[in-house]
Amino acid sequence: MTWSQSLIKLATYEVEMLQKRLAEVRDRKQAAEMKLAMLEAEGLAEMSRADLDPMAGLYRVAFMAALRDRKEMARAEIAGIELEEQGARDALAAAFEEQKKYEQVAEQQRLLELKELARRETAAMDELGLRKAAR
Repeated sequence: MTWSQSLIKLATYEVEMLQKRLAEVRDRKQAAEMKLAMLEAEGLAEMSRADLDPMAGLYRVAFMAALRDRKEMARAEIAGIELEEQGARDALAAAFEEQKKYEQVAEQQRLLELKELARRETAAMDELGLRKAAR
């Protein structure tokens, strides 16, 4: 395995790891968004329950204040995960660029080797032609 293939392999591995990290961050974000949706639904259910039972209305204010705090914590968690997701996206984009650079260098090296091989073959054929012509 040449050094360029090794670099490409390492860059590909890094890209795969960053893709997994981004997928994990997305999963966490989706779970946090689901948690917020559940809190919204819980608030709506409590509102309808409080309308049906007058005694439940006494606890409504405290419940709604606690629910508001829990929602705010969930929104803050989502905001933090969004920042982490953006960082993961940026790292993945940089890793893709690096991988592409390595692939381009390897391709350039391969083309130079082919060009050198063709030059040597041409020189050998020219030398053979000159020897035949000299006879």
